[in-house]
Amino acid sequence: MTAIHATALVDPKAELDSTVTVGPYTVIGPHVRIGAGTTVGPHVVIEGHTTIGCDNRIFQFSSLGAIPQDKKYAGEPCELILGDRNTVREFCTFNIGSPGDVGVTRVGDDNWIMAYVHLAHDCQIGNHTIFANNSQLAGHVHVGDWVILGGFTVVHQFVRIGAHSMTSMCALLFADLPPFVMCQGQPAAARSMNYEGLRRRGFSPERIAAVKAMHKALYRDELTLDNARARIATLVDETPEAAPDVEMMLSFLEQTSPQRGIVR
Repeated sequence: MTAIHATALVDPKAELDSTVTVGPYTVIGPHVRIGAGTTVGPHVVIEGHTTIGCDNRIFQFSSLGAIPQDKKYAGEPCELILGDRNTVREFCTFNIGSPGDVGVTRVGDDNWIMAYVHLAHDCQIGNHTIFANNSQLAGHVHVGDWVILGGFTVVHQFVRIGAHSMTSMCALLFADLPPFVMCQGQPAAARSMNYEGLRRRGFSPERIAAVKAMHKALYRDELTLDNARARIATLVDETPEAAPDVEMMLSFLEQTSPQRGIVR
């Protein structure tokens, strides 16, 4: 049977796998589904239309699936979806989506989310990310795979954060952060590319050289964004191995609105 502490309040309509563990004084609502091997600590509240996958670890005092902090929300059945093997530390708050967007706040797989992290409505989080303590994401933020957010990072609504990028402690993002870029400051400014992170993930020297060339085009040669994109596109011919990295960067830049822009 599911290991539910005697003091936990689990609605009979909730769907919990038989291997789920629920700690003392935790409250789980009727529209919650939790997959195999997930551990929910004490004093956690999981409500709303929330689906949690397998082998997650949710620590004490977190609030998952509460309604969005959006005055326009009127009770629509929006969702929060967590994938597999995520670690959610103490005092995290993840809200459901809103009808003004896709209606789903989504967290992928294998993410390491530290204490006091806030994910507002309609955030879309990829896989293998690390969010340090007190990272705060406003609504509609999209975060790619392998992103690292330094402690106390604050992200404005609708901002996109590209894969393999990284922020310093206390970074403040008002603009899109392209893939691979490391940024710092309030507002955040680009400092370098995440070369050490790429080495740790098995990027070849040729691919890393192509990322260096992208950084040079975006930030060192005083090119317009359109001219930088054209320069980056030529890297496919020079380094065919880096074609997926180049395509990811070009796709990200093409989706950046002129009003938002990129971190410079």
